[in-house]
Amino acid sequence: MLVVETISRIRRERYVKGKSIKEIARDLKISRNTVRKVLRSNATSFEYERGTQPQPKIGPWRGQLDDLLLANEGKASRERLTLIRVFETLCGLGYDGSYDAVRRYAKTWRQGRGTATAQAYVPLSFAPGEAYQFDWSHEVVLLNGMTVTVKVAHVRLCHSRMLFVRAYPRESQEMVFDAHDRAFAFFKGACTRGIYDNMKTAVETIFVGKDRLYNRRFLQMCGHYLVEPVACTPASGWEKGQVENQVGLVRERFFTPRLRFKAYEELNAWLLDQCITYAKAHRHPEDREQTIWQRFEAERPSLVPYAGRFDGFHAVPASISKTCLVRFDTNKYSVVASAVGRPVEIRAYADRIELRQDGRIVGEHSRCFGRDQTIYDPWHYVPVLARKPGALRNGAPFKDWVLPASLARVRRKLAAVDDGDRQMVEILTAVLSDGLPAVEAACAEALREGVHSAAVILNILARRREAAAPITIMTPDALRLRHAPVADCARYDSLRRVV
Repeated sequence: MLVVETISRIRRERYVKGKSIKEIARDLKISRNTVRKVLRSNATSFEYERGTQPQPKIGPWRGQLDDLLLANEGKASRERLTLIRVFETLCGLGYDGSYDAVRRYAKTWRQGRGTATAQAYVPLSFAPGEAYQFDWSHEVVLLNGMTVTVKVAHVRLCHSRMLFVRAYPRESQEMVFDAHDRAFAFFKGACTRGIYDNMKTAVETIFVGKDRLYNRRFLQMCGHYLVEPVACTPASGWEKGQVENQVGLVRERFFTPRLRFKAYEELNAWLLDQCITYAKAHRHPEDREQTIWQRFEAERPSLVPYAGRFDGFHAVPASISKTCLVRFDTNKYSVVASAVGRPVEIRAYADRIELRQDGRIVGEHSRCFGRDQTIYDPWHYVPVLARKPGALRNGAPFKDWVLPASLARVRRKLAAVDDGDRQMVEILTAVLSDGLPAVEAACAEALREGVHSAAVILNILARRREAAAPITIMTPDALRLRHAPVADCARYDSLRRVV
């Protein structure tokens, strides 16, 4: 094969020095036909392409290799096999050729496949405040020393390209509500249109074209923020390409190398800082004179004003066990003892669980995402202790119960008394009527005087209670005296004379 240097020298020898073809062939030690080919073609380079690549080893296995490559291409990016794994699979079927042959064939196969499936797209442009895009991704982090796959919510303003990212344990509907609220609170507004894929927490039924049956609670959220939801065509990620690209960008810049945090709160605070830092440091792709943050600040006045927090919960009915526990999502949560015997409504938020009965809250806990955990509030069981004071010593809700300092000290002192459990229950019961600060202050006063019995503490509470206001009798106007009576002691003298 002729190299560029040889071709250049042939042309110089002929056209500059005027040598004959025979002289050039003798000096460069190449054939005269080669010299004639270069001079007649007037080309400065030659490339050789083999018309047909012989594949003596791959030939009999071409069908199986095509099937393996096609099946691998159809998998999600995280589940695809490397080419060496495809080679090993083919060897398991009986192939005895080299890996290089498989690699060359796969390269040609991908090039042909790409040519056959390549598509063209129209670039999109959005007005300020017109639309945002929403999507989820899965990332791996270390939380409190454990490897955890977190679900990351992505929101992106289509005009300014401003991004918002927040991590959650689940992709459930209450997490969707919380992600939207925090994003709109950060943006200080929402767009008139929201672009989504057909996630089950938003879309219940897909009809022909763009018609969708949206989830009722999801529509409530959109109505609260004045957003019109738009769902993409199934398997058409390019319709929300901005947020799809954001997923890869965030994974590369934020989650690589693997992040290490103690809790979700720390992780999300760090992610928000990274979003702001990235926006302030990078230029807008369409306006290179401005950063993304500057374009975002200019877009803010065009956003729909933030409407406040949407009460985004997922509600399910539940029954209460005799041990004052309600089961939800593989975990148990306690309720007040007075609620036992009637059903409750569980309102699951992104970060807490709220238990309601007849419109009143009978229990509220931080949400637990483990399995088979029981979350107690010991104060829920205090009314039961009035009938069963012995349960204070071994009751599960009271294990490792952290009380205020004075109450804890009284409890330790009463533990050495025969009826200490009963006395402690009387003190705890007083909290339900007088409040924890008042009982804590009464315990502190009793301890300063060197006593710790329930009788003394309850007596201090009674003395500290405010006296009830006197009852005032209001006299109707019809019975009100028009002339006040005049005091006259002489009337008694007249009565004495009559006697």
